[in-house]
Amino acid sequence: MDPIQFAYTFSVRLHDTDAAGRLFFGHLFRHAHDAYEAFMAQLGLPLERLIRDDEILLPLVHAEADYHRPLGQGDRVEVTLAIEEIRTRSFAVAYRFEADDGTLAATAKTIHLQINRDGTPASSLSDAIRDAILPYLREDRPQ
Repeated sequence: MDPIQFAYTFSVRLHDTDAAGRLFFGHLFRHAHDAYEAFMAQLGLPLERLIRDDEILLPLVHAEADYHRPLGQGDRVEVTLAIEEIRTRSFAVAYRFEADDGTLAATAKTIHLQINRDGTPASSLSDAIRDAILPYLREDRPQ
């Protein structure tokens, strides 16, 4: 069975761009995080509730991106999100940013570690997280 992918769209706003009129590199991660927040909400695990209720904390422990073509103000972008890897206490999220014409503009990856309220790593991902993200696990993930 093919994994499910989550899609999120946004338009590059003027405040997203640098002096050259291109998407400022750091803003790619803001849009990745917006997609991640929408993904978690769709799974029934909205981050604001997890944080407020002290249930589950999932901070970023790694982030990387590759830029393939510039994006400018007004460009519409679709972000597809998939789970690249699930480990004992963490999971990796893969993002693919495509312009309206279908060309690949960027890819990114974030790794989230489940921690306890005191900041120590949890012994394992919660069953709720693991069960919710498992259908989105990519079969073509890197080894």
